Amino acid sequence: MSSFASDPLRAIWAILLWLAALCFPASLAQSNVEIARQAVQDWQAGKYTVDPAQALGKPTEEAVRLLERSFAFAPPPRGLQVNLDEPQEEQTPRGVIVQFPATVSGRGGEVRVTLRAGEVTRIGFAPEGGLLPAWIKNPLAWALFVVLSLGWLLALRADNLLARWWREGWSLVRQYWSLYIGVNIGLYGLFALGGLVAYANPELVKLMQEIVGGSLEQIGIGGAVGGGVLGLAVVIFYWNFTNGLVLTTAVPGLFLGIPALLFNAMRYFILGFALSPVALPLANYLLHLPTIVVELQAYILATFGGMVLMLKTLRAEGYRAGLRALGRMVYLGAFFLLVGAWYEAFSILVLMRP
Repeated sequence: MSSFASDPLRAIWAILLWLAALCFPASLAQSNVEIARQAVQDWQAGKYTVDPAQALGKPTEEAVRLLERSFAFAPPPRGLQVNLDEPQEEQTPRGVIVQFPATVSGRGGEVRVTLRAGEVTRIGFAPEGGLLPAWIKNPLAWALFVVLSLGWLLALRADNLLARWWREGWSLVRQYWSLYIGVNIGLYGLFALGGLVAYANPELVKLMQEIVGGSLEQIGIGGAVGGGVLGLAVVIFYWNFTNGLVLTTAVPGLFLGIPALLFNAMRYFILGFALSPVALPLANYLLHLPTIVVELQAYILATFGGMVLMLKTLRAEGYRAGLRALGRMVYLGAFFLLVGAWYEAFSILVLMRP
């Protein structure tokens, strides 16, 4: 204390350094916001835009880098209006995310800027609630999902309509056993092939995982994590059932099955590539493997149903009989998705939690 008392200038410098240390985190946070604000303006001006076609003919490493940038900085949607005066900053494992309120054609949302070590790595618009309906985050929807899950399990043990549909579905599987096994071998085989091909280019796998992560963010699945296992399971089941089972498998299956088979062949190969253990911790991959097997079986059943529809139509049993068969397979697939949603939500939030 005597040295500070005898040297006032030294004491003043010590106080200033102490104040600077206290203010440093605030100034750093402010700098993140300012970087993000400028990045949004540059993004809207087109300074971040990269044409994916530029990757054609480039060496693999450079092509991957160009593709990664084109997806990370996708062009802003038309009519985007951003409020740069109300930023919100959030620390995440992927870096700092600065969010700005925004609207597109009257729909609310936010522009998200991701920064790592002060460098902008991603910018994109996320509509409010993502692509999910607003009611899906309502506790009443969660309660109905629990009732559906328990009620369905109990119904299968009794003699009722749901139990009869269940028996009819598996009876069709036994009737067309060779076709069912063939579809399983073909689609699961393409998934495994995609995983093996991924080992030839792990950098491209990481890019695919970035794309998948960005897509899930756009859908709004990330926001469902706050609802716990139940809230996340509801969202997973809804999205997989509506977009995976019905829109991209059952509907194409109505056209004599072939479109559903071709679409899922491509989907299984891409999923195998993106979910390859080459770019995932082995423990996480093994924990996620039951989800993969169960949920992909749901789409296999619906694809199989489309092929049965084709056979029944061509064998003069009639399109109506084939449509009934497809409906039974969609029913079985929905049950697999229900089981898969519960396990996937539990594995993400409990088993894989750091």
